[in-house]
Amino acid sequence: MPLRVVLADDAYLIREGVAALLELSDEVQLVASVADHDALLRAVDEHDPDVVVTDIRMPPTGTDEGIRAANALRQTHPGVGVVVLSQYVEPRYAVHLLAEGARGRAYLLKERVGDLQTLLHAIREVAGGGSVTDPRVVDALMAARTRGPSPLDRLTDRERQVLGEIASGKNNAAIARSLFLTERAVEKHINSIFAKLGLSQEPDVHRRVQAVLLFLDAAG
Repeated sequence: MPLRVVLADDAYLIREGVAALLELSDEVQLVASVADHDALLRAVDEHDPDVVVTDIRMPPTGTDEGIRAANALRQTHPGVGVVVLSQYVEPRYAVHLLAEGARGRAYLLKERVGDLQTLLHAIREVAGGGSVTDPRVVDALMAARTRGPSPLDRLTDRERQVLGEIASGKNNAAIARSLFLTERAVEKHINSIFAKLGLSQEPDVHRRVQAVLLFLDAAG
């Protein structure tokens, strides 16, 4: 059964382009396409989708409607995954999106949307409760780590790489493949990261989320 998707973007050409792209795949069914924050929330109420794909900036204010909608849906429709699209690398929006938890949330740059497989990957991940952060946003956050004292200063270069992979939404097996490590080595690095960041007493899923939030917050 295809994943049911509601799309929201105030730019007509982008909205129609993403809709046309999604219709190329049998994995998803576009059930509504809207242009603003309020229409998005109404469409979710009406269609009960599996996933929302939304721009960040939409009417009425053109600031952070997509983020606010994603956070509101945590309360009203906790099972709905959200893929937030941004035109620019804006780490603070990623922080706000994940501040209440990374589960079922993805942050992608619009330039990636032309790659159907990238978009479908994000949709599948959030539908299953996973999380994805665009690699360019992760790169910006990594570059910002030298801006001042941070808990991340305690990490080795390899541990920073592993944490960056976690922030990209990868599981341990995918991290191992990406960094040419064994899964056991990845587990050791992650445990070291948790200990150095003072997260050793938290449940495992929560520790991953908290570690990513510290990583994102380092960019300010």
